[in-house]
Amino acid sequence: MEQVCRQCGRCCERWGWGQPGTVTDLVPWVRAGREDILRHVSVRLSGGRWVSGDSLREGDLSSVVAVRYWQDTGGRPLRYCPFLGRRDDGLAYYAIHAVRPAVCREYAPWNCADGDYLQVKCPACRDRVP
Repeated sequence: MEQVCRQCGRCCERWGWGQPGTVTDLVPWVRAGREDILRHVSVRLSGGRWVSGDSLREGDLSSVVAVRYWQDTGGRPLRYCPFLGRRDDGLAYYAIHAVRPAVCREYAPWNCADGDYLQVKCPACRDRVP
């Protein structure tokens, strides 16, 4: 039986920022001109310089050596995910769900061997502890 996310948002509130990213995540955003997402991404190029993701062009992707989620528009690290929101009924939603980065797509507290599900007090895990 698979765990079912209850959209409480606790894992995103706890770990939805300061995460490493991948160039693979950047490709569709750069190609689609998703500056709304890219302005919240810090990217280190092969020369060691950190830049905002919204300055990237497709030809720059081969020089990317590190990606970090999330930053404000001034380049300062955020302590929250800028795309996490709450519906009127209190459930969490991800404003970029269809194009979310791999770290967000693949994370589920019940798949973590290190007890992440306990730290976030995941309601889905209360029903069935991994």
